[in-house]
Amino acid sequence: MKRQVWFFVAVLALAGCAQMPAQNAAHTDKAPNEVISFEIPPDALGAHDPQLTAVLTKAGALAAAQPQSTVVLVTALGQDFAYLNQAVWKGVPAQRMSKVSFENRTAGLGQPYSVSIRTVQ
Repeated sequence: MKRQVWFFVAVLALAGCAQMPAQNAAHTDKAPNEVISFEIPPDALGAHDPQLTAVLTKAGALAAAQPQSTVVLVTALGQDFAYLNQAVWKGVPAQRMSKVSFENRTAGLGQPYSVSIRTVQ
């Protein structure tokens, strides 16, 4: 019985000791004019996941909320630009549309899909 109690205590002690993930180099090398940058999971894109659409819409709202003009850089394959751009545009209010521009970049082999928002300097 004592052995089971000690085992239980050891499991509880170790349960809270998970390591934090190392900070990605992309976060430390962020350009001074970059607002946000994120990768798009392929399975979410393939399914046109509603959560992905919501995130892209919020990214558009974030781009529009900047005091300076912004560029939204979408890296993907050609057939996916329409969905990605439209989802981001949904978040941009009509009165701020002139302050947000898009750049579409075709993803290379093995390159992840991504969205980056940066201010124009």
